[in-house]
Amino acid sequence: MVDPVSGGMTARGAARQASAARDEAGGQQMFAKGDFQTFLRMLTAQLKNQDPMNPMQGSDFAVQLATFSGVEQQAQTNKLLTQLTQQMGGGLGQLSDWLGREVRVAGPVWFGEKPLTLDIAPDPRADSVQLVTLSASGRELSREEIGAGKGQVDWFGRDALDAKLPDGLYQFRVESWQDGKLIAQDVPGAYSRVIEAELAQGGVQLVLEGGVAVKSDEIEAVRDGA
Repeated sequence: MVDPVSGGMTARGAARQASAARDEAGGQQMFAKGDFQTFLRMLTAQLKNQDPMNPMQGSDFAVQLATFSGVEQQAQTNKLLTQLTQQMGGGLGQLSDWLGREVRVAGPVWFGEKPLTLDIAPDPRADSVQLVTLSASGRELSREEIGAGKGQVDWFGRDALDAKLPDGLYQFRVESWQDGKLIAQDVPGAYSRVIEAELAQGGVQLVLEGGVAVKSDEIEAVRDGA
């Protein structure tokens, strides 16, 4: 025969344990959504309403805390992974659009077998315009008269003897002269092909032929590499 008192307490204890289990399951869902305050209120209510004749052990609460903490960490990890996947998916799509394109930059560019396209914009007052060819380090290699006028010109990389210059990085300067005096000089934009694109701090970084790295916001123009 079961003692009515102990039997009643056992039934209530079982009911409270079942309720605690439901609370724990519901708490995991809430905690997974980041509702930590709700979990604390549930835990406090569980402490207040536990069976005084059969209280939960401290280790049980520790297990609950560890469980909820693990659920929260997993939820945050899943959220971050989702965000990262979305960002990388969109970012990689943008990066692939750059590959193979030719971009115009004001700086050193690689010269190989094909001529380079330069965008010339001299001072409109000039009666003489000279294109100065420089090495990657800035040493002057040659200068040639190209005539006044604005637009794109092809640079074939020839020296004074009409021999092709070695493959390598070159940079340019346009000098505007009037009545024998230098009145302006600027760096013309030159087209170079994109061989690599990567996500970097602050935006997209492009790697051009010859290993020249430029930020996307340094690009002056883009054209089809074909």
